[in-house]
Amino acid sequence: MSTDAMGADAVHSDDDPFIHPALFYGDDEEYLAGTVPFVREGLDAGEPVAVAVPGERLALIREGLGEAAAGVRLLDMREAGRNPGRIIPGVLRQFADAQPPGRRVRIIGEPVWAGRSATEYPACVQHEALINAAFTGRPVTILCPYDVSRLQADVVTDAYATHPTVVEAGTGGAGRVSDAYDPEGVVARYNRPLTVVPDALAVVFDAESLPEARHVVTGEGARHGLTGTRLGDLALVTAELTTNSVVHGGGTGTVRVWTEDGHLVVEVRDKGRLTDPLAGRRPAPQTQRGGRGLLLVNLVSDLVRTHTDDAGTTVRCWFAV
Repeated sequence: MSTDAMGADAVHSDDDPFIHPALFYGDDEEYLAGTVPFVREGLDAGEPVAVAVPGERLALIREGLGEAAAGVRLLDMREAGRNPGRIIPGVLRQFADAQPPGRRVRIIGEPVWAGRSATEYPACVQHEALINAAFTGRPVTILCPYDVSRLQADVVTDAYATHPTVVEAGTGGAGRVSDAYDPEGVVARYNRPLTVVPDALAVVFDAESLPEARHVVTGEGARHGLTGTRLGDLALVTAELTTNSVVHGGGTGTVRVWTEDGHLVVEVRDKGRLTDPLAGRRPAPQTQRGGRGLLLVNLVSDLVRTHTDDAGTTVRCWFAV
């Protein structure tokens, strides 16, 4: 199976230069046949190429490329993209924005793999849907592999909805338009309420009590083993989210903190409504003051989940302890 910009180019019928195919593979042979030619064709065309996939898959691609791997930006997605909310600003945009304007960029990004938890997955699929809005109008091709032999059927179904074109296993690399493509519908469908944890430590705060709320959260972080930079990251996230509640969320909010599955979890709820799905996923210009709060939250947390509706917004962040 071979995928150049490929089957994807052939079926990309509108005027948008952004190309975002899903590559479905069933084994290592299909994986290499779908990814290595994609990289080589980009290099031959003088296009900057990055590969961000789980480490074991990264090793396969590196071996398949041989000496050509030296010309490719290689990233382990288990590290760079463990928080899906970090991938657009910290992986994809970071690489694409560093290239000369107007030059086509190729990226392989595999944010969904067998072993992603049920807690992580909604953030993964929303990320895949939001890539389309984040790169509209840009000469970028992002190929997203999916292991159909190990991923659940509903994950593959979601991939048809988040990718405008698909390259299916066993088709020789021929791409086709996805009839199920509906990224906005996916973002809405996975905007799921986050269940209240009844035994969490909760603090109601306003502008005057912000320092107290932050002190409680960092104290819990230290008590459960966070130290140094990671404790500082927890303090930063708490400060950004609680300040955002005071400024944009009705002047008050509730912060909760607890532990689960080897993580410290901090959550902030307020009465504000988050109307921009890409909030926190755009790199902030160096000249911009402010507006970096949610971006920083995504960059330093191990996982971020968000729910927003007419009643308010909840942002929940995980830190491994």
